[in-house]
Amino acid sequence: MSDALLGGCDHYEADRAAVRRLLAIAPGAETMAREHRAWLVRVVRFLAAERGVDQFLDLGSGLPAAENTHQIAQRQNPDARVVYVDNDPVVQVHGRAVLEENDRTHVSGADLTDPGATLGDPVVYRHLDFDRPVALLLCGVLHHVESLDRAQYIARSFTAELCPGSYLVLTHHHQPPDDPPRQALAHLLDTTFEGTALATAHRSRAEIASFFTGLDLLAPGLGHLHDWWPDGPRLTPLGDLNFLTLGGVALKS
Repeated sequence: MSDALLGGCDHYEADRAAVRRLLAIAPGAETMAREHRAWLVRVVRFLAAERGVDQFLDLGSGLPAAENTHQIAQRQNPDARVVYVDNDPVVQVHGRAVLEENDRTHVSGADLTDPGATLGDPVVYRHLDFDRPVALLLCGVLHHVESLDRAQYIARSFTAELCPGSYLVLTHHHQPPDDPPRQALAHLLDTTFEGTALATAHRSRAEIASFFTGLDLLAPGLGHLHDWWPDGPRLTPLGDLNFLTLGGVALKS
């Protein structure tokens, strides 16, 4: 769906059908997908270029899309290593085909909701050195885990295995307080896709912040993606969906 929203070609009719259903409810979804991708570009570029991170574990990566993590990181440091994790067999086959000639980027078929099995997957532990800093990406993932307790367990299990100097990069759907129209849109999105593979849970700021427990959030903290170190002046108007996602980057010290 992300690739379809971004105007790519690596998706299927089922993805396009889901996108049409989403756009009927939230016409700004394509713009928000580009906003999310631009945020990821800024974060990975910063971590690779300014913080010297050369290892990235991208959980729930989905099909390759425009501006993938490995492309962003390896532009800054050609030696950067990236492991994508996705348990969808189609994603695995397609990703491995795309990355066949990139010996520093690999695809694991582990299930990210089982942190122990994921970290024990040979593709993960052979290509990443967890005695050195790793950037752990949980972008647009945990809001698909219905249970908050389970989502917290996933985030904390992974970050517990990171060494000091590592980072958690996370985005999550947000239920804004004191904003009835946007609250109604968040509720509509949750109920429309309830019971499907696209089920999502918009959570409070406090609930999303709980995923960063024990870590040090970098400025400007947990906030809207358009406020996190924009590359320049804003040229497009903000829509409702811009206020239904929060993102943050945190250091494990």
